[in-house]
Order: sequence, then C-alpha cells, then structure tokens
Amino acid sequence: DRSSCGSNPYPVSHKFGFNVKLMHLGQKFVNIVENPKFGRGANMNVCVDCRILMLSEAKNFMEMVNADFIITGEVLGQRPFSQVKNKLNLVLKETNLVGKVLRPLSAKLLAPTEPELSGMVDREKLEGIKGRGRHRQIALAKEFGLEQYPNPASGCLLTDEGYSNRLRDLLANTDRVTFEDLNLLRAGRHFRLDRQTKVIVGRNELDNSRLMAYRLPHHHLLEAVDVSSPVTLLIGPATEDNLRKAAMITARYTSARNKPLVRVELKSGESPVTVEVKPATDADLEPVILK
Repeated sequence: DRSSCGSNPYPVSHKFGFNVKLMHLGQKFVNIVENPKFGRGANMNVCVDCRILMLSEAKNFMEMVNADFIITGEVLGQRPFSQVKNKLNLVLKETNLVGKVLRPLSAKLLAPTEPELSGMVDREKLEGIKGRGRHRQIALAKEFGLEQYPNPASGCLLTDEGYSNRLRDLLANTDRVTFEDLNLLRAGRHFRLDRQTKVIVGRNELDNSRLMAYRLPHHHLLEAVDVSSPVTLLIGPATEDNLRKAAMITARYTSARNKPLVRVELKSGESPVTVEVKPATDADLEPVILK
C-alpha cells in the first residue's frame, strides 16, 4: 500500500496483460527487522536484508515456474544504503543469484547478466541511469504509457522517524515481535505505561478502523461514553491503575477533553466496566508518550 516501498501492481498488470503473484513474507520479515544481518539505515530500515529476503522468495518462485531470470527496478545510487554497487553485488551473492538479476534501468553501469550474454535480452536497449533524480524514469513512464507510479518521496515505513521510535520501543519491551505488532505501530498515538503495557489511541476514523481491524482477543477496548471518542486499545494487564491511566488518555482526545470528568467504558470481558476520570494533562502524557 502507500505506506510501503512498493505500489499497487494491479492497474499496470491489467493494462499490459501480465499476472501478479503476491507473496506474503509475514514472520520472515519480522525476523529480519528484529535481527538484521547487514545493519540498519538512518532509522530502523533494514534495506539490504529486505532485498535479500525478497529476492530469495523471488528465486524460489523463479525455479518453481522454470523462469530464466529476475528483473527489478533498482537504480544505481538511488538509495544510499542499499542501491550502491557493493550492496547490489552483496545481495546477489547472498541469494546465489549472480548473473540472474537484470536491473534494466541501470544495466549499462553493471556487469552483464546471463540473459544479456546469451542474447535473450539486447543490452543496447537497456538504460544507464544513476543517482537520485527521476527525470529519465518519468520520461520512460510517459513513453510506455505508465500513468500511475509511486511518488519519488514515498518509501518504507522503517525510514519514518516516528514509526522507527515506536518500533525501537516495541523491540525493547517485547520478547517476541509478531506481524500483528508491526501493523499496530502504523495506527494511532502510542503510550508506554510499563514494560508490559501499552495504550494506543486512534487519531481519526482511519486509525479507529485500523485499530479495530488489528485488535486481538487479549487487547482491551476503551471508548468514552456519550461524547465523540477515539478508539483506544489497552495492551497488557488491565489492572485498576492501567485502566485508569488508559481512560485518562482516552478522555484527553475526546470532545469533552476540557471537562472536569469524562466517563470511559472498558469493553472487555462479559460485561463492560465504566470509570469516571479526569482527562490527562500534558504533564501526565509527557513521561509515557512515544513520539
């Protein structure tokens, strides 16, 4: 989706008549986020390990369908951490794909691949693009009738500072991270009450919908009563103190935030529990909010 470093392939596949095979990386991706072999970029991005994982999966599929080689849209020098020549070659070595990955946008600046050497692909028709500019790619898109393509500024969530801060907190306080945990980092305001306990408050309708979609049976749901309220998830022990703090944080982001008391309902278990709390102040939030 728009928050990833990929884009929706279906409009182009329909226009040009090729099939799409989606491969869900799931826990494999979580594992490299937790323990990247080849380090991180400026934030929590694990670009080199991610490319190795994706190309390893592509290699499996290539062999499954008896294809000859793999094509990627990588451009030499476009990404400072992963798309430099030594890293591009490292990925090929780690995946045992030397000679099997064609990067047509920068091919003339890279060693010839097997399909070029065999004559299956005409190297003279390939490009020699280098650097972070997109002028040539945009011209090519126009030439080929590609009307929709990702914004050059878009990128992986792991390069986002706010998301990275939430991820660092998750890794520091969770023994085993799951794909569901990573999804939750994408939505809402996050608060860390203690090592076992987090509160996530929706910022808008989209966040509220995401939190409801990502909610698991052990997540406690809070909403204020009789006022406009965000969806809040309390993840961790629903002790009296945690419930009160989560309710105060919820009340802070309701339409009744300036009132002395707000009623908040905990929708967990067989019967809802309602508490009446003061909305949290800036001083209450400062020690626990993850920015």
